[in-house]
Amino acid sequence: MKFSATPLQDAWLIDIEPMSDERGFFARSWCRSQFTAHGLDPEIAQESISFNPRIGTLRGLHFQRTPHEEIKVVRCTRGGIFDVIVDLRPHSPTFRHAYGCELTAENRRALYIPKGFAHGFQSVTDNAEVLYRISAFYQPKAGAGYRYDDPAFGIAWPLPVAIISERDLSWPAFG
Repeated sequence: MKFSATPLQDAWLIDIEPMSDERGFFARSWCRSQFTAHGLDPEIAQESISFNPRIGTLRGLHFQRTPHEEIKVVRCTRGGIFDVIVDLRPHSPTFRHAYGCELTAENRRALYIPKGFAHGFQSVTDNAEVLYRISAFYQPKAGAGYRYDDPAFGIAWPLPVAIISERDLSWPAFG
Protein backbone atom coordinates (compact mmCIF):
# COMPACT_ATOMS: atom_id res chain seq x y z
CA MET A 1 0.00 0.00 0.00
CA LYS A 2 1.12 3.53 -0.70
CA PHE A 3 0.35 6.25 1.88
CA SER A 4 0.20 9.89 0.69
CA ALA A 5 -0.31 12.84 3.02
CA THR A 6 -3.25 15.14 2.30
CA PRO A 7 -3.15 18.91 2.90
CA LEU A 8 -4.89 18.29 6.26
CA GLN A 9 -2.70 17.23 9.14
CA ASP A 10 -2.94 13.50 10.00
CA ALA A 11 -5.29 12.61 7.09
CA TRP A 12 -3.95 10.23 4.42
CA LEU A 13 -4.83 8.88 0.99
CA ILE A 14 -4.11 5.18 0.66
CA ASP A 15 -3.54 3.55 -2.71
CA ILE A 16 -3.24 -0.15 -3.37
CA GLU A 17 -0.20 -1.53 -5.18
CA PRO A 18 -1.60 -4.22 -7.46
CA MET A 19 0.45 -7.21 -8.57
CA SER A 20 -0.96 -8.08 -11.99
CA ASP A 21 -0.86 -11.09 -14.27
CA GLU A 22 -3.16 -12.74 -16.83
CA ARG A 23 -5.73 -13.45 -14.08
CA GLY A 24 -6.09 -9.80 -13.11
CA PHE A 25 -4.47 -8.41 -9.99
CA PHE A 26 -4.04 -8.98 -6.28
CA ALA A 27 -3.44 -6.16 -3.79
CA ARG A 28 -3.42 -5.62 -0.07
CA SER A 29 -6.08 -3.10 1.00
CA TRP A 30 -5.53 -3.33 4.77
CA CYS A 31 -2.46 -4.13 6.85
CA ARG A 32 -2.21 -3.43 10.57
CA SER A 33 1.60 -3.28 10.52
CA GLN A 34 1.70 -0.79 7.61
CA PHE A 35 -0.83 1.48 9.35
CA THR A 36 1.18 1.29 12.57
CA ALA A 37 4.45 2.01 10.70
CA HIS A 38 2.87 5.26 9.42
CA GLY A 39 1.76 6.24 12.93
CA LEU A 40 -1.90 5.51 12.13
CA ASP A 41 -4.30 3.73 14.44
CA PRO A 42 -5.24 0.36 12.87
CA GLU A 43 -8.14 -0.43 15.24
CA ILE A 44 -11.39 -1.51 13.56
CA ALA A 45 -14.50 -1.88 15.73
CA GLN A 46 -17.04 -2.08 12.92
CA GLU A 47 -17.42 -1.93 9.17
CA SER A 48 -20.38 -0.30 7.42
CA ILE A 49 -21.67 0.14 3.86
CA SER A 50 -23.57 3.08 2.40
CA PHE A 51 -25.47 2.56 -0.87
CA ASN A 52 -26.59 5.64 -2.83
CA PRO A 53 -28.70 4.85 -5.89
CA ARG A 54 -28.87 8.40 -7.28
CA ILE A 55 -26.12 10.72 -8.50
CA GLY A 56 -25.92 13.94 -6.47
CA THR A 57 -26.86 12.30 -3.16
CA LEU A 58 -25.13 14.12 -0.31
CA ARG A 59 -24.38 12.72 3.14
CA GLY A 60 -22.75 14.80 5.87
CA LEU A 61 -21.00 16.50 7.44
CA HIS A 62 -20.94 13.99 10.32
CA PHE A 63 -18.74 13.29 13.34
CA GLN A 64 -18.91 11.75 16.81
CA ARG A 65 -18.46 14.00 19.86
CA THR A 66 -15.80 13.33 22.51
CA PRO A 67 -15.23 10.80 24.04
CA HIS A 68 -16.69 8.74 21.18
CA GLU A 69 -14.64 10.17 18.33
CA GLU A 70 -13.96 7.82 15.43
CA ILE A 71 -11.20 7.15 12.98
CA LYS A 72 -12.60 6.16 9.59
CA VAL A 73 -11.05 4.61 6.52
CA VAL A 74 -13.42 5.21 3.62
CA ARG A 75 -13.31 3.48 0.22
CA CYS A 76 -15.77 3.57 -2.69
CA THR A 77 -16.40 0.02 -3.89
CA ARG A 78 -18.92 0.80 -6.65
CA GLY A 79 -19.33 3.95 -8.75
CA GLY A 80 -17.79 7.14 -7.42
CA ILE A 81 -18.01 9.78 -4.70
CA PHE A 82 -16.52 13.16 -3.92
CA ASP A 83 -15.35 12.62 -0.35
CA VAL A 84 -14.85 15.58 2.00
CA ILE A 85 -13.23 15.93 5.41
CA VAL A 86 -13.03 18.98 7.69
CA ASP A 87 -10.50 19.34 10.50
CA LEU A 88 -12.42 20.28 13.68
CA ARG A 89 -9.44 20.04 16.06
CA PRO A 90 -8.99 23.56 17.54
CA HIS A 91 -5.23 23.16 18.14
CA SER A 92 -4.46 21.77 14.69
CA PRO A 93 -2.65 23.95 12.11
CA THR A 94 -5.34 22.87 9.61
CA PHE A 95 -8.28 23.65 11.92
CA ARG A 96 -11.46 24.42 9.94
CA HIS A 97 -9.80 23.52 6.63
CA ALA A 98 -11.61 21.18 4.25
CA TYR A 99 -10.20 18.67 1.80
CA GLY A 100 -12.06 16.83 -0.94
CA CYS A 101 -11.03 14.03 -3.26
CA GLU A 102 -12.66 11.61 -5.64
CA LEU A 103 -12.86 8.02 -4.47
CA THR A 104 -14.03 5.56 -7.11
CA ALA A 105 -14.25 1.84 -7.67
CA GLU A 106 -11.78 2.38 -10.52
CA ASN A 107 -9.09 4.31 -8.61
CA ARG A 108 -9.49 2.03 -5.55
CA ARG A 109 -8.25 4.78 -3.22
CA ALA A 110 -9.10 5.00 0.46
CA LEU A 111 -9.09 8.03 2.75
CA TYR A 112 -7.85 7.75 6.34
CA ILE A 113 -9.85 10.21 8.48
CA PRO A 114 -8.45 10.85 11.97
CA LYS A 115 -10.40 11.57 15.13
CA GLY A 116 -11.65 15.14 15.32
CA PHE A 117 -12.72 15.42 11.67
CA ALA A 118 -16.16 15.84 10.13
CA HIS A 119 -16.87 13.69 7.09
CA GLY A 120 -19.30 13.84 4.19
CA PHE A 121 -19.57 12.83 0.57
CA GLN A 122 -21.57 13.34 -2.58
CA SER A 123 -22.22 10.53 -5.06
CA VAL A 124 -20.89 11.46 -8.50
CA THR A 125 -22.40 8.37 -10.13
CA ASP A 126 -25.63 6.46 -9.75
CA ASN A 127 -25.38 3.36 -7.54
CA ALA A 128 -22.37 4.49 -5.50
CA GLU A 129 -21.43 2.15 -2.68
CA VAL A 130 -19.10 3.22 0.12
CA LEU A 131 -17.30 0.99 2.61
CA TYR A 132 -16.33 2.41 6.02
CA ARG A 133 -13.88 0.85 8.45
CA ILE A 134 -14.50 2.55 11.79
CA SER A 135 -12.37 2.50 14.96
CA ALA A 136 -15.17 2.88 17.52
CA PHE A 137 -18.68 1.59 17.96
CA TYR A 138 -21.38 4.02 16.89
CA GLN A 139 -22.90 5.96 19.78
CA PRO A 140 -26.16 7.59 18.58
CA LYS A 141 -26.15 10.20 21.36
CA ALA A 142 -22.64 11.30 20.36
CA GLY A 143 -23.58 11.80 16.70
CA ALA A 144 -23.28 15.39 15.47
CA GLY A 145 -22.77 17.38 12.32
CA TYR A 146 -22.45 20.70 10.55
CA ARG A 147 -24.17 22.01 7.44
CA TYR A 148 -22.75 20.70 4.19
CA ASP A 149 -22.91 24.21 2.72
CA ASP A 150 -21.45 26.12 5.67
CA PRO A 151 -19.40 29.03 4.28
CA ALA A 152 -16.92 28.57 7.16
CA PHE A 153 -15.60 25.49 5.32
CA GLY A 154 -15.89 26.70 1.69
CA ILE A 155 -16.59 23.26 0.25
CA ALA A 156 -17.15 23.24 -3.52
CA TRP A 157 -19.39 20.22 -4.06
CA PRO A 158 -19.12 18.99 -7.67
CA LEU A 159 -22.86 18.66 -8.40
CA PRO A 160 -26.15 20.22 -7.35
CA VAL A 161 -27.59 18.35 -4.37
CA ALA A 162 -30.20 15.88 -5.65
CA ILE A 163 -30.97 14.11 -2.36
CA ILE A 164 -30.10 14.99 1.23
CA SER A 165 -31.74 13.90 4.47
CA GLU A 166 -33.77 16.22 6.67
CA ARG A 167 -31.32 15.46 9.46
CA ASP A 168 -28.37 16.65 7.35
CA LEU A 169 -30.26 19.81 6.41
CA SER A 170 -30.93 20.51 10.09
CA TRP A 171 -27.31 20.51 11.26
CA PRO A 172 -26.16 23.90 12.55
CA ALA A 173 -23.56 26.14 10.97
CA PHE A 174 -20.07 25.92 12.45
CA GLY A 175 -19.72 29.47 13.66
